[in-house]
Order: sequence, then structure tokens, then C-alpha cells
Amino acid sequence: MTRPIIEGAYVSMRAEAQATVDAIEKSLNLLAQRMDRRTAAHRLEEFNARVEDPNLWDDPEAAQKLMRDRQALVDAMEMYDSIRRDLSDNVELIELGDMEDDAEVVAEAEAALKALRARAAQKELEALLSGEADANDTFLEINAGAGGTEACDWAQMLARMYVRWAEKKGYKVEMQSEEAGGEAGIKSVSYKISGHNAYGWLKSESGVHRLVRISPFGKGTRETSFASVWVYPVVDDNIEIEVNPSDIRIDTYRSSGAGGQHVNTTDSAVRITHHPTGIVVTSSEKSQHQNRDIAMKALKSRLYQMELDRRNAEINAAHEAKGDAGWGNQIRSYVLQPYQMVKDLRTLHETSDTQGVLDGDLDAFMAATLAMNVAGKSRADAQAE
Repeated sequence: MTRPIIEGAYVSMRAEAQATVDAIEKSLNLLAQRMDRRTAAHRLEEFNARVEDPNLWDDPEAAQKLMRDRQALVDAMEMYDSIRRDLSDNVELIELGDMEDDAEVVAEAEAALKALRARAAQKELEALLSGEADANDTFLEINAGAGGTEACDWAQMLARMYVRWAEKKGYKVEMQSEEAGGEAGIKSVSYKISGHNAYGWLKSESGVHRLVRISPFGKGTRETSFASVWVYPVVDDNIEIEVNPSDIRIDTYRSSGAGGQHVNTTDSAVRITHHPTGIVVTSSEKSQHQNRDIAMKALKSRLYQMELDRRNAEINAAHEAKGDAGWGNQIRSYVLQPYQMVKDLRTLHETSDTQGVLDGDLDAFMAATLAMNVAGKSRADAQAE
């Protein structure tokens, strides 16, 4: 079959290779639309002009946001051009291989096209992170649920998993607070994770996570443990959140943990309670002033998340379905015994590489949930398919 491929080129290709090219073109079209490629160069010129303003850093937070926005546009433009260039190069290689009857060159180019299709699809998913707060930094809270010491240990395993995932993404991870378990693990932990699209990726992780394994605490029995994960965005200066001082109580207390590099012991820990909603946030850094600032930002982020929930029925339903950290409310199961399997109960995506997942290989699970949400599917719809 002879048909146009890209930019006026013509080449004879098998149906499979042509389908791969078509899929890449579809992803490129979406990427161009998401970044508004027609105006991208002009917007970059405007960014560059503002960066050269000698007064830019008089407002450090505004300057940092400008630099992030500029870099996001540069990355999007470079990524689009890279995929377009690789597509053109491999189509030309196939055309050349066909002309010279070189099956090896054709096979290599077709294999490269398949890899490029996967890359383009991944970037297409990232481009769909266009929610109001998707690009923001995020807070991540983990709380041990039903299961006692086993659950506390499971909560610590989840904390390690998410920290590993964030580090692989190149994100900055800052612990906000931690409460140690009675015998092992942690009762709760809170992180601030900073990086482009941190909230957009992690928001799908909110829910109850269930672990099945042989107890490592001398029982020798198979145990089921639960822990809940809650993700909410860090609000920036462009989002106005008002907190009435009469609605909050601020307590200062001593915070201590079981030790380790992440655990602080300080008299300046701060807890803020928001009476109308019952939200409680804590911070246990060295400085009491810094703790108040961190805790207040966390409170505003929680309130903003509640507003997002009210405006987005699907997200709201997901949070309501999360419920208590116990039976019937889990979004994902991690089974280590009697077989190895991690399965998401919303998308049915699964893998037997349990160690890889616990080491932070979560992108496939996040992408599956993102794709389901973008398609407007409910959990029932996805499972029916």
C-alpha cells in the first residue's frame, strides 16, 4: 500500500508499520494542540524577555514560577520536535531499505518506530495532565489502617515506594511530619513532593492500599494489612484560599520519633485544627515559625482539594469511596503470598513484578488510571471492558 506518511513523503509499508506511524502522528497532533504549537515560539520569546528583566528576582516566588513555566514550554517544544524528527528519520530509513531491498534496515527502523510509538503515547498521557492543579507540587499523606503492627510496617513500605518513585522522576521530597509505630514502621507520614506535574501523577494514588504477605514478625501466618494514601496539591499564589482565624486552633507540642535520618525531635512542632471541616495538619521542622507557615500551606492545600472535589464529581466520588483503611475500600492490592501480584482494582492493570512496584515502578499504574479518567470512564465501565 502506497500512501502519504509525513510531510509529503511516500513509502510502501506493511499495514502494521503504517498503523504505528498513524498512532505516532495522532499523539503528535494532540501534543501540538496541548502546547498550542502555533504560538509556542512567540510565548517563548516573551518568557525570555521577562527572564532578562533585572528586577525579576525581587519577587523570588514569582520568578521561580516564571522559570518553571518557561522550562515546561521549552521541554514540550523540544520533546515534540524530537519525536517528529525521529519519526521522519525512521520513515526515510524504511523507504531507503525498501528501495535497496535491505530487510535488515527495514526491520530495525520498524522496531525503532514501535519504541517511538510507546514514547509518544507516554508523552501524550503526560500532556493530558491539564487539570487546574495538575502541574503543581503535592502533599502526600500515608496512614496505617487496619492491621496493627503489620499495618504500620506496610505504611513504611508504601512511604519508601513513593519516595523511590519521586526520586526516579527527579522530584524533590521533603518530609513534613512523621509518627512512629509502636513496635515497627510508622503510624503516619506526610511529604511535600516538588516537581512539574507531581500532583497530576500522584492524585490517582489516593485511596486504600491492601497488602497480603507472610508476617515478618515471627507469626509465620499470612496477614492482610491496610494503609490509606491521600494526595492533595500545593496551592500557589494564583489560587486564593481564605482561612478565618477564628476557625482554626494552633497547638505547639514536642515531636519525637523512633530515630533515623528523617525523624526530627523538637519542641517546636505545630498542629493546626480547622474546626469547620475537622482537618488536622502538622509540621515538625526545626523552626516554629517555619512550622506555622508549612502547616498553614498544608491546610490551604487541603481546603483547596475539597473545593476541587466539589467541582469534580468523579474525583469526589473517588474520595468518598476511599472510606476507612480496611476491607471493601481498597483501590489496589499487593499480594506477596501465596503468589506475586499487584493489581489495581479500578483499571484492572496488574503485574507480577511486585518488587519492582515496591521499588517505585508505578508509572504504568498511574498512566492506566489517568487514561481511564481522561476517557471519562467509571471504575465499573473499565472493569466491564
